[in-house]
Amino acid sequence: MKEAMLYEQLPENKVKCNLCGRRCTIPEGSTGFCLVRKNEKGKLYSLVYGKACSACVDPITKKPLSHFHPGSLVMSIATVGCNFRCRFCDNWAISQETKIKGYAFPPEKVVEATKDNGCQGISYTYTEPTIFFEYAYDTATLAHKQGFFNTFVTNGYMTPEAVQMIAPVLDAATVDFKGGGDPEFYKKFSAVPSVEPIYESLREMKKHHIHVEVTNLVVPKIGDSIERIRELATCIRDNLGKDTPFHLLRFHPNYQVTDIPSTSLKTLEQACEESSEVGLNYVYMGNVPGHRYENTYCPNCRELLIKRFGFEIEKWRLTKDMRCPACAYTIAIKGQFNPGGFSYPYTLI
Repeated sequence: MKEAMLYEQLPENKVKCNLCGRRCTIPEGSTGFCLVRKNEKGKLYSLVYGKACSACVDPITKKPLSHFHPGSLVMSIATVGCNFRCRFCDNWAISQETKIKGYAFPPEKVVEATKDNGCQGISYTYTEPTIFFEYAYDTATLAHKQGFFNTFVTNGYMTPEAVQMIAPVLDAATVDFKGGGDPEFYKKFSAVPSVEPIYESLREMKKHHIHVEVTNLVVPKIGDSIERIRELATCIRDNLGKDTPFHLLRFHPNYQVTDIPSTSLKTLEQACEESSEVGLNYVYMGNVPGHRYENTYCPNCRELLIKRFGFEIEKWRLTKDMRCPACAYTIAIKGQFNPGGFSYPYTLI
Protein backbone atom coordinates (compact mmCIF):
# COMPACT_ATOMS: atom_id res chain seq x y z
CA MET A 1 0.00 0.00 0.00
CA LYS A 2 1.03 3.60 -0.55
CA GLU A 3 -0.39 6.62 1.21
CA ALA A 4 -2.76 8.46 -1.08
CA MET A 5 -2.44 11.94 -2.46
CA LEU A 6 -5.23 14.50 -2.26
CA TYR A 7 -7.18 13.57 0.83
CA GLU A 8 -8.03 15.25 4.10
CA GLN A 9 -8.45 13.82 7.58
CA LEU A 10 -11.79 14.29 9.33
CA PRO A 11 -13.01 13.72 12.90
CA GLU A 12 -13.63 10.14 14.12
CA ASN A 13 -10.81 8.80 11.91
CA LYS A 14 -12.78 9.45 8.74
CA VAL A 15 -11.09 10.76 5.59
CA LYS A 16 -12.31 12.68 2.57
CA CYS A 17 -10.80 11.70 -0.79
CA ASN A 18 -10.37 14.69 -3.09
CA LEU A 19 -9.12 12.78 -6.10
CA CYS A 20 -12.27 12.21 -8.16
CA GLY A 21 -15.55 14.06 -8.49
CA ARG A 22 -17.28 11.81 -5.95
CA ARG A 23 -15.14 13.20 -3.09
CA CYS A 24 -15.96 10.16 -0.97
CA THR A 25 -16.05 10.43 2.81
CA ILE A 26 -14.61 7.11 3.96
CA PRO A 27 -14.97 5.68 7.49
CA GLU A 28 -12.06 3.85 9.09
CA GLY A 29 -11.58 0.37 7.63
CA SER A 30 -13.64 1.09 4.51
CA THR A 31 -12.84 1.80 0.87
CA GLY A 32 -14.15 4.50 -1.42
CA PHE A 33 -16.57 3.91 -4.29
CA CYS A 34 -13.63 2.84 -6.47
CA LEU A 35 -12.85 -0.04 -4.04
CA VAL A 36 -9.09 0.54 -4.35
CA ARG A 37 -8.53 3.36 -1.83
CA LYS A 38 -8.83 2.41 1.83
CA ASN A 39 -8.95 4.27 5.13
CA GLU A 40 -6.52 2.64 7.56
CA LYS A 41 -6.56 4.29 11.01
CA GLY A 42 -7.39 7.71 9.64
CA LYS A 43 -5.01 7.63 6.67
CA LEU A 44 -5.99 6.94 3.07
CA TYR A 45 -3.99 4.38 1.10
CA SER A 46 -3.90 3.20 -2.51
CA LEU A 47 -4.30 -0.58 -2.63
CA VAL A 48 -3.16 -0.90 -6.27
CA TYR A 49 0.12 1.01 -6.32
CA GLY A 50 2.54 -0.79 -8.65
CA LYS A 51 0.06 -3.63 -9.27
CA ALA A 52 -0.65 -3.70 -13.00
CA CYS A 53 -3.48 -5.94 -14.15
CA SER A 54 -2.65 -5.20 -17.79
CA ALA A 55 0.38 -3.94 -19.69
CA CYS A 56 0.42 -3.76 -23.48
CA VAL A 57 2.26 -2.02 -26.29
CA ASP A 58 -0.33 -0.14 -28.37
CA PRO A 59 -0.39 2.26 -31.29
CA ILE A 60 -1.38 5.66 -29.96
CA THR A 61 -4.27 5.69 -32.44
CA LYS A 62 -5.98 3.08 -30.24
CA LYS A 63 -6.47 5.53 -27.35
CA PRO A 64 -7.71 7.26 -29.59
CA LEU A 65 -5.24 10.11 -30.06
CA SER A 66 -5.18 11.21 -33.68
CA HIS A 67 -3.48 14.60 -33.27
CA PHE A 68 -0.77 13.77 -30.75
CA HIS A 69 2.55 12.23 -31.86
CA PRO A 70 0.80 10.26 -34.65
CA GLY A 71 2.29 6.87 -35.44
CA SER A 72 3.82 6.52 -31.98
CA LEU A 73 3.78 3.46 -29.77
CA VAL A 74 2.75 3.67 -26.12
CA MET A 75 3.23 1.39 -23.16
CA SER A 76 -0.32 1.02 -21.84
CA ILE A 77 -0.87 0.12 -18.19
CA ALA A 78 -3.85 -0.31 -15.87
CA THR A 79 -4.82 -1.54 -12.42
CA VAL A 80 -8.14 -2.98 -11.30
CA GLY A 81 -10.90 -0.61 -10.20
CA CYS A 82 -13.00 2.29 -11.45
CA ASN A 83 -15.04 5.22 -10.15
CA PHE A 84 -17.85 4.48 -12.65
CA ARG A 85 -20.14 1.44 -12.91
CA CYS A 86 -20.83 1.45 -16.64
CA ARG A 87 -23.21 -1.34 -17.51
CA PHE A 88 -21.78 -1.51 -21.05
CA CYS A 89 -18.06 -1.46 -20.13
CA ASP A 90 -15.68 -3.15 -22.60
CA ASN A 91 -13.13 -3.76 -19.86
CA TRP A 92 -15.55 -4.79 -17.11
CA ALA A 93 -13.46 -7.84 -16.13
CA ILE A 94 -10.81 -5.50 -14.68
CA SER A 95 -12.69 -2.24 -14.10
CA GLN A 96 -15.40 -3.91 -12.00
CA GLU A 97 -13.10 -6.38 -10.23
CA THR A 98 -13.77 -6.37 -6.48
CA LYS A 99 -10.52 -8.05 -5.42
CA ILE A 100 -7.10 -6.42 -5.55
CA LYS A 101 -5.25 -8.28 -8.29
CA GLY A 102 -2.20 -7.52 -10.38
CA TYR A 103 1.44 -8.15 -11.13
CA ALA A 104 4.30 -6.26 -9.52
CA PHE A 105 5.18 -3.61 -12.10
CA PRO A 106 6.63 -0.61 -10.23
CA PRO A 107 7.16 2.76 -11.95
CA GLU A 108 10.85 2.21 -12.73
CA LYS A 109 10.03 -1.13 -14.42
CA VAL A 110 7.26 0.50 -16.48
CA VAL A 111 9.69 3.11 -17.77
CA GLU A 112 12.30 0.46 -18.46
CA ALA A 113 9.75 -1.60 -20.43
CA THR A 114 8.73 1.53 -22.35
CA LYS A 115 12.31 1.98 -23.48
CA ASP A 116 12.96 -1.72 -24.17
CA ASN A 117 9.86 -2.01 -26.39
CA GLY A 118 10.62 1.02 -28.55
CA CYS A 119 7.73 3.12 -27.28
CA GLN A 120 7.65 6.90 -27.37
CA GLY A 121 5.36 7.32 -24.39
CA ILE A 122 3.12 5.77 -21.72
CA SER A 123 -0.67 5.64 -21.63
CA TYR A 124 -2.61 5.13 -18.40
CA THR A 125 -5.70 3.45 -19.72
CA TYR A 126 -8.12 0.44 -19.89
CA THR A 127 -9.49 1.26 -16.42
CA GLU A 128 -9.83 4.78 -15.01
CA PRO A 129 -6.32 6.18 -14.33
CA THR A 130 -7.65 8.57 -11.70
CA ILE A 131 -8.13 5.66 -9.27
CA PHE A 132 -4.46 4.63 -9.58
CA PHE A 133 -3.31 8.24 -9.49
CA GLU A 134 -0.25 7.79 -7.25
CA TYR A 135 1.06 4.96 -9.44
CA ALA A 136 0.45 7.01 -12.59
CA TYR A 137 1.97 10.17 -11.09
CA ASP A 138 5.22 8.50 -10.00
CA THR A 139 5.53 6.63 -13.30
CA ALA A 140 4.81 9.76 -15.35
CA THR A 141 7.40 11.74 -13.40
CA LEU A 142 10.10 9.15 -14.09
CA ALA A 143 8.98 8.87 -17.71
CA HIS A 144 9.36 12.61 -18.31
CA LYS A 145 12.89 12.50 -16.96
CA GLN A 146 13.67 9.83 -19.58
CA GLY A 147 12.12 11.86 -22.41
CA PHE A 148 8.83 9.93 -22.74
CA PHE A 149 5.40 11.57 -22.97
CA ASN A 150 2.38 10.59 -20.83
CA THR A 151 -1.29 10.29 -21.73
CA PHE A 152 -4.48 9.54 -19.78
CA VAL A 153 -7.50 7.77 -21.24
CA THR A 154 -10.05 8.98 -18.73
CA ASN A 155 -13.73 9.42 -18.03
CA GLY A 156 -12.76 12.93 -16.92
CA TYR A 157 -14.26 12.50 -13.44
CA MET A 158 -11.31 13.93 -11.56
CA THR A 159 -11.11 17.01 -9.38
CA PRO A 160 -9.44 20.25 -10.49
CA GLU A 161 -6.88 19.59 -7.76
CA ALA A 162 -5.98 16.26 -9.37
CA VAL A 163 -5.57 17.90 -12.77
CA GLN A 164 -3.38 20.61 -11.28
CA MET A 165 -1.16 18.01 -9.61
CA ILE A 166 -0.70 15.76 -12.66
CA ALA A 167 -0.50 18.60 -15.21
CA PRO A 168 3.30 19.09 -15.13
CA VAL A 169 3.84 15.49 -16.28
CA LEU A 170 0.65 14.82 -18.26
CA ASP A 171 1.00 15.71 -21.94
CA ALA A 172 -2.31 14.54 -23.41
CA ALA A 173 -5.68 13.15 -22.40
CA THR A 174 -8.49 11.37 -24.15
CA VAL A 175 -11.68 12.26 -22.27
CA ASP A 176 -14.45 9.73 -22.83
CA PHE A 177 -18.08 10.83 -22.79
CA LYS A 178 -21.01 8.43 -22.99
CA GLY A 179 -24.49 9.06 -24.34
CA GLY A 180 -23.76 12.62 -25.42
CA GLY A 181 -23.10 13.69 -21.83
CA ASP A 182 -26.78 13.25 -20.87
CA PRO A 183 -26.94 13.46 -17.03
CA GLU A 184 -29.80 10.96 -16.84
CA PHE A 185 -27.87 8.48 -18.99
CA TYR A 186 -24.90 8.77 -16.64
CA LYS A 187 -27.09 8.20 -13.58
CA LYS A 188 -28.87 5.17 -15.00
CA PHE A 189 -26.07 3.40 -16.86
CA SER A 190 -22.87 4.51 -15.09
CA ALA A 191 -24.01 5.29 -11.51
CA VAL A 192 -22.67 8.84 -11.82
CA PRO A 193 -24.63 11.42 -9.78
CA SER A 194 -23.51 14.52 -11.69
CA VAL A 195 -21.61 15.19 -14.91
CA GLU A 196 -20.38 18.64 -13.88
CA PRO A 197 -16.99 17.37 -12.56
CA ILE A 198 -16.16 16.23 -16.11
CA TYR A 199 -16.56 19.75 -17.46
CA GLU A 200 -14.59 21.16 -14.52
CA SER A 201 -11.65 18.88 -15.26
CA LEU A 202 -11.80 19.69 -18.98
CA ARG A 203 -11.58 23.39 -18.24
CA GLU A 204 -8.66 22.73 -15.92
CA MET A 205 -6.86 20.67 -18.58
CA LYS A 206 -7.32 23.50 -21.04
CA LYS A 207 -5.90 25.96 -18.50
CA HIS A 208 -2.78 23.81 -18.10
CA HIS A 209 -2.29 23.35 -21.88
CA ILE A 210 -2.80 19.57 -21.83
CA HIS A 211 -3.58 18.27 -25.32
CA VAL A 212 -7.17 16.99 -25.19
CA GLU A 213 -9.18 14.82 -27.56
CA VAL A 214 -12.78 13.99 -26.74
CA THR A 215 -14.71 10.82 -27.48
CA ASN A 216 -18.41 10.08 -27.19
CA LEU A 217 -19.92 6.59 -27.18
CA VAL A 218 -23.11 6.66 -29.27
CA VAL A 219 -25.45 4.09 -27.72
CA PRO A 220 -28.56 3.24 -29.80
CA LYS A 221 -32.00 3.96 -28.32
CA ILE A 222 -30.73 5.13 -24.93
CA GLY A 223 -27.82 7.45 -25.75
CA ASP A 224 -27.87 8.47 -29.41
CA SER A 225 -29.68 11.81 -29.32
CA ILE A 226 -28.33 13.93 -32.16
CA GLU A 227 -29.42 17.03 -30.27
CA ARG A 228 -27.31 15.98 -27.27
CA ILE A 229 -24.34 15.25 -29.52
CA ARG A 230 -24.69 18.64 -31.17
CA GLU A 231 -24.77 20.29 -27.73
CA LEU A 232 -21.64 18.40 -26.69
CA ALA A 233 -19.85 19.38 -29.89
CA THR A 234 -20.83 23.02 -29.29
CA CYS A 235 -19.54 22.82 -25.72
CA ILE A 236 -16.22 21.43 -26.98
CA ARG A 237 -15.94 24.23 -29.53
CA ASP A 238 -16.71 26.97 -27.02
CA ASN A 239 -14.60 25.67 -24.11
CA LEU A 240 -11.71 23.75 -25.71
CA GLY A 241 -11.54 25.23 -29.20
CA LYS A 242 -12.62 24.31 -32.70
CA ASP A 243 -9.41 22.36 -33.34
CA THR A 244 -10.17 19.84 -30.58
CA PRO A 245 -10.54 16.37 -32.17
CA PHE A 246 -13.95 14.82 -31.48
CA HIS A 247 -14.33 11.05 -31.90
CA LEU A 248 -17.81 9.55 -32.19
CA LEU A 249 -17.56 5.87 -31.26
CA ARG A 250 -19.69 3.00 -32.43
CA PHE A 251 -21.30 1.04 -29.59
CA HIS A 252 -21.18 -2.75 -29.50
CA PRO A 253 -23.25 -4.69 -26.93
CA ASN A 254 -21.21 -5.83 -23.94
CA TYR A 255 -21.30 -6.73 -20.23
CA GLN A 256 -24.81 -6.05 -18.89
CA VAL A 257 -26.15 -4.30 -22.00
CA THR A 258 -26.56 -7.03 -24.59
CA ASP A 259 -30.09 -6.34 -25.84
CA ILE A 260 -29.14 -3.22 -27.80
CA PRO A 261 -27.68 -3.46 -31.34
CA SER A 262 -24.48 -1.86 -32.56
CA THR A 263 -24.81 1.78 -33.60
CA SER A 264 -25.96 2.20 -37.19
CA LEU A 265 -23.69 3.88 -39.70
CA LYS A 266 -26.52 6.28 -40.55
CA THR A 267 -26.66 7.53 -36.95
CA LEU A 268 -22.88 7.86 -36.70
CA GLU A 269 -22.66 9.71 -40.00
CA GLN A 270 -25.40 12.11 -38.96
CA ALA A 271 -23.62 12.68 -35.62
CA CYS A 272 -20.37 13.45 -37.44
CA GLU A 273 -22.08 15.81 -39.87
CA GLU A 274 -23.87 17.71 -37.10
CA SER A 275 -20.63 18.02 -35.09
CA SER A 276 -18.84 19.40 -38.13
CA GLU A 277 -21.67 21.85 -38.80
CA VAL A 278 -21.28 23.48 -35.36
CA GLY A 279 -17.70 24.36 -36.30
CA LEU A 280 -15.42 21.56 -35.12
CA ASN A 281 -12.56 21.13 -37.57
CA TYR A 282 -11.64 17.51 -36.81
CA VAL A 283 -14.51 15.08 -36.35
CA TYR A 284 -13.81 11.35 -36.43
CA MET A 285 -15.74 8.09 -36.36
CA GLY A 286 -14.42 5.27 -34.19
CA ASN A 287 -14.83 1.48 -34.37
CA VAL A 288 -15.68 1.58 -38.10
CA PRO A 289 -12.42 0.69 -39.91
CA GLY A 290 -12.09 2.15 -43.40
CA HIS A 291 -14.81 4.78 -43.09
CA ARG A 292 -14.02 8.19 -44.57
CA TYR A 293 -14.56 9.77 -41.13
CA GLU A 294 -11.43 7.99 -39.89
CA ASN A 295 -9.37 10.30 -42.09
CA THR A 296 -8.03 13.81 -41.49
CA TYR A 297 -8.97 16.47 -44.03
CA CYS A 298 -7.72 20.03 -44.29
CA PRO A 299 -10.32 22.34 -42.68
CA ASN A 300 -9.46 25.00 -45.25
CA CYS A 301 -9.43 23.20 -48.61
CA ARG A 302 -10.70 19.66 -47.68
CA GLU A 303 -7.57 17.97 -49.04
CA LEU A 304 -7.13 14.40 -47.72
CA LEU A 305 -4.11 14.62 -45.43
CA ILE A 306 -4.06 11.45 -43.31
CA LYS A 307 -5.71 8.23 -44.44
CA ARG A 308 -6.37 5.67 -41.70
CA PHE A 309 -7.68 2.14 -41.45
CA GLY A 310 -8.41 1.22 -37.86
CA PHE A 311 -5.21 1.77 -35.89
CA GLU A 312 -3.06 2.07 -39.01
CA ILE A 313 -1.96 5.22 -40.80
CA GLU A 314 -2.00 4.23 -44.46
CA LYS A 315 -1.10 7.60 -45.98
CA TRP A 316 0.58 10.71 -44.56
CA ARG A 317 0.58 13.89 -46.65
CA LEU A 318 1.46 16.67 -44.21
CA THR A 319 4.59 18.77 -44.51
CA LYS A 320 7.25 18.56 -41.79
CA ASP A 321 5.83 21.65 -40.08
CA MET A 322 2.31 20.11 -40.07
CA ARG A 323 0.82 22.09 -42.94
CA CYS A 324 -1.49 21.09 -45.75
CA PRO A 325 0.63 20.59 -48.89
CA ALA A 326 -2.16 22.02 -51.05
CA CYS A 327 -2.94 25.31 -49.28
CA ALA A 328 -0.32 25.60 -46.46
CA TYR A 329 -3.01 25.67 -43.75
CA THR A 330 -1.56 24.70 -40.34
CA ILE A 331 -3.04 21.45 -39.02
CA ALA A 332 -3.49 21.20 -35.24
CA ILE A 333 -1.20 18.26 -34.51
CA LYS A 334 1.14 18.18 -31.53
CA GLY A 335 4.42 16.33 -31.90
CA GLN A 336 5.97 14.70 -34.93
CA PHE A 337 4.86 11.84 -37.14
CA ASN A 338 6.57 8.60 -36.19
CA PRO A 339 6.33 6.18 -39.12
CA GLY A 340 8.00 3.34 -37.20
CA GLY A 341 4.82 2.05 -35.54
CA PHE A 342 3.15 -1.27 -36.25
CA SER A 343 -0.33 -2.50 -36.97
CA TYR A 344 -1.26 -4.69 -34.03
CA PRO A 345 -0.85 -4.28 -30.25
CA TYR A 346 0.70 -7.00 -28.14
CA THR A 347 0.40 -7.85 -24.46
CA LEU A 348 3.17 -8.02 -21.88
CA ILE A 349 1.10 -9.13 -18.89
